[in-house]
Amino acid sequence: MTDPAYWDTYAKSSKPRRQTNAAGETTWFNWTQYPDHGPGAGVLAISPGSVVLELGCGSGGNLAHLATLGARAVGIDVSPAQLTAVEDRWGGQPGLQLRHADAVPFLSETDTEFDAIYSVFGAAWFTDPDVLLPLVRKRLRPGGVYAFSHRPAIEGCYGCQASYIHREDADPFIVKRWDYEPDRWVEILAGHGFTTASAEVVAAPPGPKTFGTLLVRAQA
Repeated sequence: MTDPAYWDTYAKSSKPRRQTNAAGETTWFNWTQYPDHGPGAGVLAISPGSVVLELGCGSGGNLAHLATLGARAVGIDVSPAQLTAVEDRWGGQPGLQLRHADAVPFLSETDTEFDAIYSVFGAAWFTDPDVLLPLVRKRLRPGGVYAFSHRPAIEGCYGCQASYIHREDADPFIVKRWDYEPDRWVEILAGHGFTTASAEVVAAPPGPKTFGTLLVRAQA
């Protein structure tokens, strides 16, 4: 399992999700790093009764929203601090289930079939796709959706890159992430048996923003 201390450190530096969004909703889905921006849960094409898995659920806001839509929403995370935050805020939400687990062992061991698997700035960014994608593909029902988002790749910096989790009074933790251009993600997904793969960079909202959000979607 990835060292939980890395992501517990990250959790401490993360701002909690607002109590309501601009529309006054207490739960909502957000693929991008900007509030009230970009597409929502429709990307996953789920309906009441769907079984959905989030790889790296963080503080659980997106997962809780899917539960309110009637999904069985399963979230895994390696950080106990993140899972505690989910329990504290969303623990009473029917349909929401949490597991302390890393993505690769969980997908290797579970026998559950999912209608959708997704990741928002989570495990899909920090796991070798040649390891992760065959496991995701195996656990999706026919036609099921796999989608993920994270920061776009820096031009010329593709493949496995170093990412830094800063901490006070100590050197940062260094973790691996995998960055590719949108067209390359489509090729990678097709190579692992996914269909109707698409990838785009969702532009940042107006203002002094410097980068958008990579959003990738495919079907089993």
